[in-house]
Amino acid sequence: MFKIVLLCLFALNIYAKDFVIASYNAENLFDLKKQNSEYKEFIPNTSSKWNQNNFNIKINNAVKVIKDINADIIALQEIENRAVLQLLLKKLPSYKYSSFAKYSRSSVGVGFLSKIKIKSNRQIDVKFTNKIFRPILETTFEIENKEFKIFNNHWPSKRVAESYRVKFAKKLQDRLSKLPRDYDYILLGDFNSNYDENRSFKYNKKLNNTSGITGINQVLNTTVENKYITYDDVLKQKRKVHFNLWLDLPSNDRFSNKYRTQSNTPDNIILSPALLDTKNISYIHKSFKVFKPNYLYRNNKVLRWQMKGNRYNKVHVGAGYSDHLPIYASFSTSKEKTNPIKEIKKNSKKELNKISDLYNKMKLIEPAIIKDAVVIYKTKTGAIIKQKNNRAIYIYKHAQELKLGYSYTLQINEIVDYNGLKEVDSFSVLEENGRFKNYKSLFINAKKNDIFNPNNQNEIAFNLRGVIKKRKLYIDDSNTILKGKSIKIFAKNKQDLPKQNETITFKNAHIGVYRGVPQVLIHSSSDYQVGN
Repeated sequence: MFKIVLLCLFALNIYAKDFVIASYNAENLFDLKKQNSEYKEFIPNTSSKWNQNNFNIKINNAVKVIKDINADIIALQEIENRAVLQLLLKKLPSYKYSSFAKYSRSSVGVGFLSKIKIKSNRQIDVKFTNKIFRPILETTFEIENKEFKIFNNHWPSKRVAESYRVKFAKKLQDRLSKLPRDYDYILLGDFNSNYDENRSFKYNKKLNNTSGITGINQVLNTTVENKYITYDDVLKQKRKVHFNLWLDLPSNDRFSNKYRTQSNTPDNIILSPALLDTKNISYIHKSFKVFKPNYLYRNNKVLRWQMKGNRYNKVHVGAGYSDHLPIYASFSTSKEKTNPIKEIKKNSKKELNKISDLYNKMKLIEPAIIKDAVVIYKTKTGAIIKQKNNRAIYIYKHAQELKLGYSYTLQINEIVDYNGLKEVDSFSVLEENGRFKNYKSLFINAKKNDIFNPNNQNEIAFNLRGVIKKRKLYIDDSNTILKGKSIKIFAKNKQDLPKQNETITFKNAHIGVYRGVPQVLIHSSSDYQVGN
């Protein structure tokens, strides 16, 4: 009997398969046939120089990226037509299957290249009276007699308000509601929405015409009650929720696009809860990655397809790739693969008692008890706490009762990731431990520590000196660690900002971050002194 069991397990392992799924916005991959739906700069053989030479460079660059990712399935956006997809297939013979969707009057569409069998395709139409965008492509795949769907999305850009993207999300969610609860499916593509869109857009009057409701968060339910769906609760929710794989990466690694050095996540891979259970197909924990070799990403810049000139007269240079970086994740049919939920449950049993533990969580299911938390900086309503030989974290509000230079035992009830900055959102004092002698010894010396290191987020730094130019601190050359660098400065009260060309030295520099961009948060003009 034991031998039979072993043979069955061996047979299961033989037929089990790991596979990779990727998504890539190739940025305007047009052919050389005029079809009257092209963007002006992609009309063939005009002054824009969209000609055979530049076309060859762009198509071969796309082929290189797809080859190097080597995904089993790759979803593509901004492909002009099926003919371009067929050309990619010809140049990529390892892909045997494909699918494509586009409206005839739209400039670009969405498609798949696949090494895995495609069973069927269907188009989800999302139409507007005044604008034309792209359909959502629903493709059904089969691997090891197991069926799953991928929905390839290219939502409207932020040239239009959020209501357009909400309509896409509602159409998609309506379709998903018809699938069985335990069905395996993936939502991916260019959503033109950050994973934390509900935080990043709500103060933008041009975009926010939906009273703070976003398609990617509240309609697709990647958040519930303004909190992200995580491994801890994805299988517990009664409503149809989704897990966004950006949460699998540290906050400083969350970007597939850069705009003026600011990190954005327009490209997303979003999972149904069924991909996190123990049935059929499962996501391989922590396998989500951004594909960013140095030919695609260098010196904090995405090396996009290059054009010179202005918006009215663009000319192709014949170099570059896309303004998006590809993203990818691994999945398996194997029962022996560690299940993500089991892994998380195992880790979640560890007691949270260090501030550094809070940086590994998007939200708290159970409160964390933080002992020996020293208040090293104080504002009117907020504070920064730090444990000796550990990290610091910002308490944004309700910290009036905390005293500067005192040590506490705190119960941390809620944390929040505010545009990349980790904050305590709710806490209670369990015990006041007394004064901490020389609390300033917990500051970091900016001449000995790299303030750009993500682990120094929320630290208070001293010895940071430089000249102010255009709301940046250009760091003094005497700082050998940071020589030649600059860092943005931000103050909620603009009157607290130092003036242009002033030389300043920070006594209390709160090291923050905004969407991947390091900055110093100035809470008061007393944080720095002016002069040599």
